[in-house]
Amino acid sequence: MINKCLFPVAGYGTRFLPATKSMPKEMLPVVNKPLVQYGVEEALEAGLNEICFVTGRGKRAIEDHFDLNYELEHQIAGTGKEKYLESIRHVMDSCSFSFTRQREMKGLGHAILTGRRLVGENAFGVILSDDLCMPAADGAGVMAQMVKLYKQFRCSIVAIQEVDGEDIEKFGVIEGEKLKENIFRVSNMVEKPKLAEAPSNMAIIGRYILTPDIFDILEKTPPGKGGEVQLTDALLQQAQEGAVLAYRFKGTRYDCGSVEGYVEATQYVYENIYRKPKA
Repeated sequence: MINKCLFPVAGYGTRFLPATKSMPKEMLPVVNKPLVQYGVEEALEAGLNEICFVTGRGKRAIEDHFDLNYELEHQIAGTGKEKYLESIRHVMDSCSFSFTRQREMKGLGHAILTGRRLVGENAFGVILSDDLCMPAADGAGVMAQMVKLYKQFRCSIVAIQEVDGEDIEKFGVIEGEKLKENIFRVSNMVEKPKLAEAPSNMAIIGRYILTPDIFDILEKTPPGKGGEVQLTDALLQQAQEGAVLAYRFKGTRYDCGSVEGYVEATQYVYENIYRKPKA
């Protein structure tokens, strides 16, 4: 069984300053819900109901969001405004939440290693809230697609999408052998390569399923690109010693770590979800 999902949420969100000076970037609202809630709902849909957060200084708002606000609940009890809390109440009733703090910003690999005590020696999902993923019409969410794949292959899996041009330099990039439609066995991974050095146009996005041996690898992984502990480097070792799959998911990803992607995501959610008449 896989029922845990790790959320690394310790980053500063500098591209959204000054808005993120005192508010976590994961709490930025996409219409009427914060980014992090969309991620938790995606995890819950996939059956991952033990939610683990690796936080940092100034991130208390995330913990408060997934807790009761007695004063607010009392003030709107019995009014029509209670309906606005239905989605977060469902998440709170369906999930358990645990938190630990990343004291130093040493990269995604270090953040995931920091979450080891929360996850334990189990396979687990990882969701980066910056990447808001919307499923294809009438389809399952990205994490649910990956959990289904994990149950078949029982190895680490990364979600990928095709990226053209110099945008590839913003991502970890994979090279691999095609096993079947949309599934590749990874043979090489490079973190943020120059366009001319990229092994393919298949870029890793913020969805992973990791097997617990990744922790031992991360403990021995030296700092890489940017002087940080890169998850990509650890996954490459895992791929060389065993197997890592890359999955070209069905759906659309919005880069909410950038202002442009955040605006695109807000427009999509407003037009296709918020305004859509309830059945």
